[in-house]
Amino acid sequence: MKIDIITIFPNFFDQFLTTSKIKHAIQDGAVEINIHDLRQYSDLKGGRVDDTPYGGGAGMLMTFPPFYNLLKKLQTEDTHTVFLSPQGNVFNQQTATKWSIEKKHIILICGHYEGIDERVLNFVDEEISIGDYVLTGGEIPAMVITDAVTRLLPGVLNEASYIDDSHQQGLLKYPQYTKPEEYEGYRIPEVLKSGHHENIRKWRLYMSLKNTLIKRSDLIDKKTLNKEESKILNQVKKDIETK
Repeated sequence: MKIDIITIFPNFFDQFLTTSKIKHAIQDGAVEINIHDLRQYSDLKGGRVDDTPYGGGAGMLMTFPPFYNLLKKLQTEDTHTVFLSPQGNVFNQQTATKWSIEKKHIILICGHYEGIDERVLNFVDEEISIGDYVLTGGEIPAMVITDAVTRLLPGVLNEASYIDDSHQQGLLKYPQYTKPEEYEGYRIPEVLKSGHHENIRKWRLYMSLKNTLIKRSDLIDKKTLNKEESKILNQVKKDIETK
């Protein structure tokens, strides 16, 4: 996969690209990530990319020509161009998974100031938000999305490392424990020491459903549960009510 990020703060990404799984994914050839300084595509003095809005109003807008010049250079028929905006659809694990499978080339546009000239959206396939709040720019969302998609690319992680992640299957993950099995009176659940794989699987499913019901019940409403999940969820509800 190829990811191009358009920004006026290219140095923002220096450490991000040279740390942890992103660094290794780039080195192993799983992903190519390029950072483009929008100012280099401006025709204005000093690489200026902002101006006052027509019709008046507070703040400055990012101008159209630099985006036009750069996007015309980067886009191909395989490109999916995304403007990172609080007005966009909220990014989630399902989107990350879909993009990691279906997209060959993603362009992420980082906005700033009061926004961008609306004409830029003629070159955008989708607006995406990482939450219902406003940030000073799109750089943090660009890193969030790049990380979420890259870790799902073939060869970056072992599939077993993410297949049970929270949200991957529409539920939150079950609790996890490591050594020691007891410390200051705090013990791990006995089932995890049993070696009985089916009992462990059922316990994890029970706890996953319980976690989701308690912390994010909205996810339960969105997920189509299979017969086993429905049965266990009913048991979870009974257990919670009797406490």
